[in-house]
Amino acid sequence: MPSNDARNLLRIAVPTAVAGAIAVAVSAAVAGGKGALGAAVGTVLAVLFMGVGLLVLQWTAKTLPQLFQAMGLMLYMAQLLLLLIFVAVFKDTSLFNAKTFALSLVVATVVWMAAQARAHMKAKIFYVDPDSSKSEKAEKTGPKQ
Repeated sequence: MPSNDARNLLRIAVPTAVAGAIAVAVSAAVAGGKGALGAAVGTVLAVLFMGVGLLVLQWTAKTLPQLFQAMGLMLYMAQLLLLLIFVAVFKDTSLFNAKTFALSLVVATVVWMAAQARAHMKAKIFYVDPDSSKSEKAEKTGPKQ
Protein backbone atom coordinates (compact mmCIF):
# COMPACT_ATOMS: atom_id res chain seq x y z
CA MET A 1 0.00 0.00 0.00
CA PRO A 2 1.44 3.39 -0.96
CA SER A 3 2.22 5.74 1.90
CA ASN A 4 -0.55 8.18 0.92
CA ASP A 5 -3.16 5.41 1.16
CA ALA A 6 -1.78 4.26 4.50
CA ARG A 7 -1.81 7.85 5.78
CA ASN A 8 -5.44 8.29 4.71
CA LEU A 9 -6.41 4.98 6.32
CA LEU A 10 -4.76 6.12 9.55
CA ARG A 11 -6.57 9.48 9.43
CA ILE A 12 -9.87 7.63 9.05
CA ALA A 13 -9.38 4.72 11.45
CA VAL A 14 -8.09 6.68 14.45
CA PRO A 15 -11.19 8.87 14.95
CA THR A 16 -13.37 5.80 14.45
CA ALA A 17 -11.44 3.88 17.10
CA VAL A 18 -11.72 6.82 19.50
CA ALA A 19 -15.48 7.00 18.93
CA GLY A 20 -15.66 3.24 19.46
CA ALA A 21 -13.75 3.50 22.75
CA ILE A 22 -16.15 6.19 23.92
CA ALA A 23 -19.10 4.01 22.88
CA VAL A 24 -17.65 1.07 24.83
CA ALA A 25 -17.15 3.22 27.95
CA VAL A 26 -20.67 4.69 27.78
CA SER A 27 -22.19 1.27 27.09
CA ALA A 28 -20.30 -0.24 30.01
CA ALA A 29 -21.65 2.47 32.31
CA VAL A 30 -25.21 2.13 31.02
CA ALA A 31 -25.60 -1.57 30.22
CA GLY A 32 -22.71 -3.26 32.01
CA GLY A 33 -20.30 -5.82 30.62
CA LYS A 34 -22.63 -7.14 27.93
CA GLY A 35 -23.26 -3.59 26.77
CA ALA A 36 -19.53 -2.92 26.52
CA LEU A 37 -19.02 -6.16 24.60
CA GLY A 38 -21.86 -5.26 22.22
CA ALA A 39 -20.36 -1.82 21.58
CA ALA A 40 -16.92 -3.34 21.00
CA VAL A 41 -18.29 -5.90 18.54
CA GLY A 42 -20.22 -3.19 16.68
CA THR A 43 -17.18 -0.94 16.44
CA VAL A 44 -14.85 -3.73 15.31
CA LEU A 45 -17.37 -4.86 12.71
CA ALA A 46 -17.78 -1.34 11.33
CA VAL A 47 -14.02 -0.75 11.16
CA LEU A 48 -13.45 -4.15 9.56
CA PHE A 49 -16.17 -3.72 6.90
CA MET A 50 -15.30 -0.13 6.08
CA GLY A 51 -11.54 -0.75 6.10
CA VAL A 52 -11.73 -3.74 3.78
CA GLY A 53 -14.09 -1.78 1.55
CA LEU A 54 -11.68 1.15 1.36
CA LEU A 55 -8.76 -1.13 0.51
CA VAL A 56 -10.75 -2.91 -2.20
CA LEU A 57 -11.83 0.39 -3.74
CA GLN A 58 -8.27 1.75 -3.69
CA TRP A 59 -7.04 -1.39 -5.41
CA THR A 60 -9.83 -1.15 -8.00
CA ALA A 61 -9.11 2.51 -8.69
CA LYS A 62 -5.46 1.72 -9.42
CA THR A 63 -5.84 -1.48 -11.41
CA LEU A 64 -9.28 -1.31 -13.03
CA PRO A 65 -10.43 2.33 -13.04
CA GLN A 66 -13.19 1.63 -15.55
CA LEU A 67 -14.89 -0.64 -12.98
CA PHE A 68 -14.57 1.74 -10.03
CA GLN A 69 -18.21 2.85 -9.81
CA ALA A 70 -19.62 -0.64 -10.37
CA MET A 71 -17.23 -2.05 -7.77
CA GLY A 72 -18.30 0.61 -5.28
CA LEU A 73 -21.96 -0.31 -5.71
CA MET A 74 -21.22 -4.03 -5.51
CA LEU A 75 -19.07 -3.54 -2.44
CA TYR A 76 -21.83 -1.56 -0.73
CA MET A 77 -24.35 -4.33 -1.43
CA ALA A 78 -21.90 -6.99 -0.21
CA GLN A 79 -21.31 -5.08 3.03
CA LEU A 80 -25.05 -4.79 3.64
CA LEU A 81 -25.55 -8.48 2.89
CA LEU A 82 -22.73 -9.53 5.23
CA LEU A 83 -24.10 -7.29 7.97
CA LEU A 84 -27.57 -8.76 7.47
CA ILE A 85 -26.12 -12.27 7.76
CA PHE A 86 -24.21 -11.32 10.93
CA VAL A 87 -27.33 -9.82 12.52
CA ALA A 88 -29.43 -12.85 11.52
CA VAL A 89 -26.91 -15.26 13.04
CA PHE A 90 -26.64 -13.32 16.32
CA LYS A 91 -30.25 -12.05 16.62
CA ASP A 92 -31.09 -14.18 19.67
CA THR A 93 -27.68 -14.08 21.30
CA SER A 94 -27.14 -13.47 24.95
CA LEU A 95 -23.42 -12.82 24.46
CA PHE A 96 -23.82 -9.05 24.12
CA ASN A 97 -26.42 -6.30 24.28
CA ALA A 98 -28.04 -5.90 20.85
CA LYS A 99 -28.97 -2.23 21.38
CA THR A 100 -25.44 -1.12 22.22
CA PHE A 101 -24.17 -3.21 19.32
CA ALA A 102 -26.49 -1.47 16.87
CA LEU A 103 -25.83 1.99 18.26
CA SER A 104 -22.06 1.62 18.21
CA LEU A 105 -22.20 0.15 14.69
CA VAL A 106 -24.10 3.19 13.44
CA VAL A 107 -21.91 5.68 15.33
CA ALA A 108 -18.68 4.06 14.12
CA THR A 109 -19.95 4.01 10.53
CA VAL A 110 -20.96 7.68 10.62
CA VAL A 111 -17.64 8.70 12.17
CA TRP A 112 -15.78 6.64 9.54
CA MET A 113 -17.67 8.33 6.69
CA ALA A 114 -17.14 11.81 8.15
CA ALA A 115 -13.42 11.15 8.67
CA GLN A 116 -13.15 9.76 5.15
CA ALA A 117 -14.82 12.85 3.70
CA ARG A 118 -12.49 15.09 5.71
CA ALA A 119 -9.41 13.14 4.64
CA HIS A 120 -10.47 13.38 1.01
CA MET A 121 -11.05 17.12 1.30
CA LYS A 122 -7.61 17.63 2.88
CA ALA A 123 -5.78 15.41 0.36
CA LYS A 124 -3.78 17.19 -2.27
CA ILE A 125 -4.86 15.40 -5.42
CA PHE A 126 -3.70 16.53 -8.85
CA TYR A 127 -6.44 17.36 -11.30
CA VAL A 128 -4.04 16.78 -14.18
CA ASP A 129 -1.26 14.24 -14.06
CA PRO A 130 1.88 16.11 -15.10
CA ASP A 131 3.82 14.40 -17.85
CA SER A 132 7.49 14.61 -16.95
CA SER A 133 8.77 13.43 -20.36
CA LYS A 134 7.34 16.45 -22.21
CA SER A 135 8.74 18.92 -19.69
CA GLU A 136 12.20 17.30 -19.86
CA LYS A 137 12.25 17.60 -23.67
CA ALA A 138 11.27 21.26 -23.48
CA GLU A 139 14.03 22.00 -20.98
CA LYS A 140 16.70 20.25 -23.08
CA THR A 141 15.80 21.86 -26.39
CA GLY A 142 15.02 25.26 -24.94
CA PRO A 143 12.54 27.73 -26.32
CA LYS A 144 12.14 27.97 -30.08
CA GLN A 145 13.51 31.15 -31.62
